[in-house]
Amino acid sequence: MPYRPPLVAHEYFVADPPELPVRTRGEGGLSAVTSAELVAADGAEVMLKAVTTAEEALVVQVGVAGEGVIRVRLSEDPSARPRSERAVALVTPGTYAGARAGVTPGEPIVIDAGSIRAEISLTPWHLRFVDASGRTLVEQDRGHTDISGRLRTLPFGRSSAGGSAVAYHESLAAAPDEAFTGFGESFTPLDKRGQRPVMWNFDAFGAESQRAYKNVPLYLSSRGYGVLLDSGAPAEFDVCQSTHSVVQILVPDDVLDYYVLAGPTPAEVLDRYDRLTCRPALPPKWAFGTWISSGFFVDSQERVLARARTIRAKGIPCDVLHLDTYWQKEGHWSDLRWDPETFPDPEAMLAELDGMGFKVCLWMNPYVSHLSPVFLEAAEAGYFLKTAGEEAYVADCWHGSFPPCGIVDFTNPEAVAWFQGLLRPLLRQGVQAFKTDFAEGVPHDAVAANGMTGTDLHNVYTLLFNDAVAEVTREVHGHTLVWARSSYLGGQRHSAQWGGDTYTSYAAMGSTLRGGLAHGLSGVPFWSHDAGGFTGRPTDDLYVRWTQFGALSPLLRLHGTTSREPWQFPAVEERAVEALRLRYRLMPYLYAAAVEAARTGAPMMRALCVDHPDDPVAWQADLEYLLGRDLLVAPMTSPDGTRQVYLPRGEWVDYWTGEVLAGPGYVRVAKPLEQIPLFVRHGALLPVTDPGDTVTTPAELTLVAFGGGDSRTEIHDTDGVTVVVATRDGDTLRVAVTGPKRITTVEFAPVAGAPGRAVITQENA
Repeated sequence: MPYRPPLVAHEYFVADPPELPVRTRGEGGLSAVTSAELVAADGAEVMLKAVTTAEEALVVQVGVAGEGVIRVRLSEDPSARPRSERAVALVTPGTYAGARAGVTPGEPIVIDAGSIRAEISLTPWHLRFVDASGRTLVEQDRGHTDISGRLRTLPFGRSSAGGSAVAYHESLAAAPDEAFTGFGESFTPLDKRGQRPVMWNFDAFGAESQRAYKNVPLYLSSRGYGVLLDSGAPAEFDVCQSTHSVVQILVPDDVLDYYVLAGPTPAEVLDRYDRLTCRPALPPKWAFGTWISSGFFVDSQERVLARARTIRAKGIPCDVLHLDTYWQKEGHWSDLRWDPETFPDPEAMLAELDGMGFKVCLWMNPYVSHLSPVFLEAAEAGYFLKTAGEEAYVADCWHGSFPPCGIVDFTNPEAVAWFQGLLRPLLRQGVQAFKTDFAEGVPHDAVAANGMTGTDLHNVYTLLFNDAVAEVTREVHGHTLVWARSSYLGGQRHSAQWGGDTYTSYAAMGSTLRGGLAHGLSGVPFWSHDAGGFTGRPTDDLYVRWTQFGALSPLLRLHGTTSREPWQFPAVEERAVEALRLRYRLMPYLYAAAVEAARTGAPMMRALCVDHPDDPVAWQADLEYLLGRDLLVAPMTSPDGTRQVYLPRGEWVDYWTGEVLAGPGYVRVAKPLEQIPLFVRHGALLPVTDPGDTVTTPAELTLVAFGGGDSRTEIHDTDGVTVVVATRDGDTLRVAVTGPKRITTVEFAPVAGAPGRAVITQENA
């Protein structure tokens, strides 16, 4: 009997991506650019008329879109735009004063963007990208045919089915040792080689697959470049899966519009990406404190206040209380109304919490249950997405767990104003922020008010949703923080994102970490996850290990289907709380790293390849990261308390013991439950403070020296920038401080050869 795999349940989702048409047997369909002729050239761009194997005439445009940025467009109409642009522009090309489009008869056309150049051969057609020295970064694949003569890679061109064009495509050659990363928050290994990311936001049912809540059509290469696709369509990137030497890009849109970004480092690629999209938004400082959630169970005003009092009585550092779904009436989610039975006086509750130093975040989403009184009002006004028959589209957004919902249509300005009108009173009551959950559920057959199909709206819908919530939050409170689950290209303008509904296991913690590293390399520096895992109850040891990981992540929230309150884990409560206190002690360092991330676009939680792009292992080591420039964090992903940690080039100090270890290389690390594997760059100066109940802006700080050599650090805070320069003078470390902070003490970690004392000189800026 032939082998048959065991039967497994087929997974269905609220909004699956539509299938591309399939060509019938004998139908050609494939159209590849073979040659081109120059139509027009200006100082920064050329327009070409291309001839294809299907005898079509297409338009190719290649030009400079900023220093170090080349833009490539292929379309039937030179004015064609991505369909998603009807809702929101994803990319804004820039300019470069030194741009040059060099056209010499008989020679390849050269498009010069400074750090990168494009070289175009017209007959036969070929496009190559080189750096300023002439080194090839990447070039189009010339096409792979098998022994039967059939083309096995998608060429630069487009495909048709049933007589209609259905997708554009491109193939870029890949070196045998080339690594690729990015694509958003994919929970698979960091190097995406051999994978096939599909740009379609899923309610992903966890964090252990290639399905992602947050897709970003951007990838970075270990060869020193990046590729950004401007499209909201469900594009596919075949990253050396079908053919090991080719990255194939398939775009079911009206135009192929992509950018090649120069590096050579990941940080430089991300800087150029930000210039095309936007800089990351810096969360308010309080957001870097601990967020403690009600969990996914019925809550009440009395329970919220009791939770707050317990937190303060126990001295648990915490800045934000998150109220999840049950602040609203069950079955009415999400109509944005307090349940009057369980929350009879929310104003009084919010005032009391504010007096205790808590900010409050409320859960919400863009769906309204058909059982809510709000539903009929919105449906009659046309505020929901519709079916082809012009009725409100009622979708099973909760996978059968709760009543079906209407989906707010954010392409309708009147619906946006109505929705913001529901949020504004809550903010004025004292709610500080919203957790913007879901938004991955736009069905492909829905119809929007602006005429877009659900397919074209699906990915960018989350941007419209988060924009609407951020805008009204800024209006009332002056900041744009939303705590978002879904995102897309340019979503770094929504400053807090978390990794979705992950399972409670060590394996899920590892895949969650991989998703965070990939998302950071997709331009989003402020990321979090549900510490402890979301689905189920973690074991005591996993709860501590995950809380330690959370405490050393850009943002931190304790949340799950069951309680993640530390006192609900009495056997290990103090160990979990100590992880939170470590975070608050390191807050001056962490906030300074956050300010730098917002300014530069480099992730706060940095995959090792950000700082060590020439180290091949750094593109593969995806269960550890640099937090800022000086801390190397390796969350304990094994229940036995041991793991391998890769140390990149340089000397690293064990944070707990002071032992100095040299990289590059792997070390075997064993840590008791109360310690996370944590290393400090030798010679670093870490600014720290005494941990309190909430995040503050202290006037006085302590410096911890790890090695005590010459060093320099900048401490960015809400009161300005303090610069610290340390110089070794025999057995003395001389520390010069300039700026608003006062350094009162220098502590020396127990590192061999450290100085015996420190002398501090202070100068106000």
